Amino acid sequence: MSGKFDGKIALITGGSSGMALATAERFVEEGALVYITGRRQQLLDDAVRRLGPRLRGISVDAAELEDIEMLFTTIAAEAGRLDILYASAGIGSLQEPLAEVTPAGFDEVFGLNVRGTLFAAQRAAALMTEGGSIILNGSAAAEKAMPGSSLYAASKAALRSFARVWSAELSGRGIRVNVLHPGPIDTPALERLSPEARNHLVSLTTLGRLGQAREVAGAVLFLASADAGFVSGTELFVSGGMGQS
Repeated sequence: MSGKFDGKIALITGGSSGMALATAERFVEEGALVYITGRRQQLLDDAVRRLGPRLRGISVDAAELEDIEMLFTTIAAEAGRLDILYASAGIGSLQEPLAEVTPAGFDEVFGLNVRGTLFAAQRAAALMTEGGSIILNGSAAAEKAMPGSSLYAASKAALRSFARVWSAELSGRGIRVNVLHPGPIDTPALERLSPEARNHLVSLTTLGRLGQAREVAGAVLFLASADAGFVSGTELFVSGGMGQS
């Protein structure tokens, strides 16, 4: 049976775990050849063993421009083009108040979430086919005044401007650019939080629960597909209502 993304080439940065890996799995199920990146080779190898030959894992630090260049050189040599970018790589804290922000912390968060995303999208757009799709991984934290989240929230808010401007710049080639804003998702990243912190995040949603990684994956696949052919320069919240009330 054919899949919705048969013959498509997709790249997911930061794709070795959590909602990004769940998205890679869905793309593979739908027939795409998928590249994922991450800094931990073991996780990449595990993902490739589990998901099979249509998944490629490349060890990359998505904040390093040399690594980004190597990544796209590899994709160009192996696949010759790119159809979909899901720029998922990102870091940040929800427990870092203004008084504790450091220059090093600022550079780390903005270096990956903003600088790394920009230059990955730049290289992706150069390799992308007519009618391609770029999806930037934002956060519902960008819309919610959560004490301790200023660096993370600001870095994710920057992606909204990227999507709006790039959707206009790339419209002549039919490339769509959108931002996906997940809320609290039940992934390994949340396991580091205390039960109290997790319960607080749940309380910020209107659905009263954590989201699941495959729910985010479904939204990414929608934005990447022809079903979203008239959707560009906008934001899609997969947040259980967080930030919307």
